[in-house]
Amino acid sequence: MLLQRLSLCSRIPLDPRRHVCRLLTRPLTQAVQTRAHGSSFAHRGELRQAKRIVVKLGSAVVTRGDECGLALGRLASIVEQVAMLQNQGREMMIVTSGAVAFGKQRLRHEILLSQSVRQALHSGHNQLKDMSLPVLEARACAAAGQSGLMALYEAMFTQYSTCTAQVLVTNLDFYDDQKRQNLNSTLQELLRMNIVPIINTNDAVVPPPEPNSDLQGVNVISIKDNDSLAARLAVEMKADLLIALSDVEGLYNSPPGTDDAKLIDIFYPGDQQSITYGTKSRVGIGGMEAKVKAALWALQGGTSVVIANGTNPKVTGHVITDIVEGKKVGTFFSEIKPAVSPIFDSSTGPSVEQQTEMARNAGRTLASLHPDQRSEIICHLADLLTERKEDILAANKTDMDLAVSAGHLPSAMIKRLSLSPAKLNSLAIGLRQIAVSAQDSVGRVLRRTRVAHHLELEQITVPIGVLLVIFEARPDCLPQVSALSIASGNALLLKGGKEASNTNRVLHQLTQEALSLHGVTQAVQLVSTREEVEDLCRLDKMIDLIIPRGSSQLVRDIQRAAKGIPVLGHSEGICHVYVDADASVDKVIKIVRDSKCDYPAACNAMETLLIHRDILRTPLFDQIIDMLRTERVKIHAGPRFASYLTFSPSEAKSLRTEYGDLECCMEVVDSMQEAVDHIHKYGSSHTDVIITECEETAEQFLQQLDSACVFWNASSRFADGYRFGLGAEVGISTARIHARGPVGLEGLLTTKWVLRGDGHTAADFSEHGNMKYLHENLPVRQSLAGQRDSN
Repeated sequence: MLLQRLSLCSRIPLDPRRHVCRLLTRPLTQAVQTRAHGSSFAHRGELRQAKRIVVKLGSAVVTRGDECGLALGRLASIVEQVAMLQNQGREMMIVTSGAVAFGKQRLRHEILLSQSVRQALHSGHNQLKDMSLPVLEARACAAAGQSGLMALYEAMFTQYSTCTAQVLVTNLDFYDDQKRQNLNSTLQELLRMNIVPIINTNDAVVPPPEPNSDLQGVNVISIKDNDSLAARLAVEMKADLLIALSDVEGLYNSPPGTDDAKLIDIFYPGDQQSITYGTKSRVGIGGMEAKVKAALWALQGGTSVVIANGTNPKVTGHVITDIVEGKKVGTFFSEIKPAVSPIFDSSTGPSVEQQTEMARNAGRTLASLHPDQRSEIICHLADLLTERKEDILAANKTDMDLAVSAGHLPSAMIKRLSLSPAKLNSLAIGLRQIAVSAQDSVGRVLRRTRVAHHLELEQITVPIGVLLVIFEARPDCLPQVSALSIASGNALLLKGGKEASNTNRVLHQLTQEALSLHGVTQAVQLVSTREEVEDLCRLDKMIDLIIPRGSSQLVRDIQRAAKGIPVLGHSEGICHVYVDADASVDKVIKIVRDSKCDYPAACNAMETLLIHRDILRTPLFDQIIDMLRTERVKIHAGPRFASYLTFSPSEAKSLRTEYGDLECCMEVVDSMQEAVDHIHKYGSSHTDVIITECEETAEQFLQQLDSACVFWNASSRFADGYRFGLGAEVGISTARIHARGPVGLEGLLTTKWVLRGDGHTAADFSEHGNMKYLHENLPVRQSLAGQRDSN
């Protein structure tokens, strides 16, 4: 809609009263506070504090692929982001290219029109195809395109009630003290009046660029391209942030497109010698080297810099706002040597990308170990949990004290955070169960087929690859998941909640100590950098599976943030217990109490109790109500249940609610089939229970209900990997593919096909070949690949 209205906008008379009001007042929401200029931001997260921001739009961002005309859709999304930040109370400035391209389009059109008319008059229409365009001089194109470019910006910003002003500059405006002061004064006044200055070099009169002999000090930088202009302007105006948008994702350690090129997250000036530059972009007179030099010059002057991609259609619509929000976009230039260096240095810690690489490499070694060796690592970790329990509990006490004093964690999360000697002993028992399972996991032959004589096919189990497990205040999750990843030969990245940082650090140290038994210490990595979860979810080329462990909100956030990486888990645990008309009184009371009251915060706790209509106003119904009241469970009546009562409990706001506390919804149904329909409509496909003495009714319920776990006369709390005999679980999945229900060791494995031949080719089996397919299924007499029988 915006682009369709642009041609009309320039003809619409502006309401002077509205614009005067906009000019003389800043927005009411002054959320951004002015800070003292002089030093750049040290971390991405601090970019949220940036008040004065310069956005530099490179030629590749502004122009179309044919270099004749502007990329209107891209430009419109950038304008929208700039206007939004301006309306938040920030002071935005744009340094733009595009005048030459705009003018080239306009002059070409005029020349073609002129030539076509002239040739039509003198030579006839049949010679129009022979017309050739002269080479257009860049200064002439700039002169013809400046006014049109500015009119376009003005029309776009008008849609957001934002006023703009054009400022054309040359080198002299910065080298002459009086002109520099005048320019500074003009820009300051425009910003004070809430106007967005749009700055460009006056390419109609600017001399050709000089050789690269500048950028040697804060006071010496020539304005030879828009990169140097943006840097000089940012320092001159004491800007907090310079965002340089180009046609690459950011700064790479070698030319983009080469095999070993890696995007640098944080660039420190001392790492400059480690960079190999490629060729410049398809348009413009700068290149990445010029951008880096200009960025470092601005950084030296106290302005933070981010170089990012402004042409990628997947991110253009939010690239600027993402940078200002501190998200991991492009390359962030920092004067302060980060704890995590983007250029590997043994004296500093690895970046999360390097942690992933180290984990993957060590994970391949882990997968190649003998099963006994993997079991030995897990057993040693189990021993360490009990031998070092004093260290673990001391670290956990520190986390607990900090959490209680902060006072912002709910009681359910405090319980998850807490560890005890009994809990550590239980963990150790579970780990030893996993160690036994590790004997028959990786390399297990699932199927053997003799395709032809001396041509044998096997399907064997293999690790998935690199797992990213994100968990909140659940320190017990760390050794459980580590053991499962070790048993399955997977590399593992762990991102724990800051609430358990001390406990997680000790547990991770013990895990790496156990892994060191067989030289695979790096197979399990604890991500303790400032990485946001959303940034981790973007590593689609490095991480194979994400497993969130935490609240439903955490799971939903990760499912939304994951870009091309499968997420194993469930966003809600809305578990139902259906009490049939033929239910046993004793079983009902026991199962309902355990399902709701044993651990209300668990994802397998009952959230909705469905009652058969015939049970209403019976002694069984009274006993259920009395038991729930005794356990202090707050009841929310469903609409139908409420209609049966004169004085009903509070009515449920929704029949699809995960309370996570001593609360539940109660509703009435007419039959088992109606209960199934209700669960399908309002449930989350997690765990659902029927209590009945009628086997036929129970079997129909178990068959018809489409949930990951379906139980008959058993508590919903049995939906647990430990109770299933899996030793431990990485989570419960409600997905329809891969693993479903409690996910233990088997859920962390996939398969590959191995074919062993003797010089066979596909041509051997063609109609002219001399071989025929047999496809004989062979017995699997040994569990592990490499230990096959001689058949």
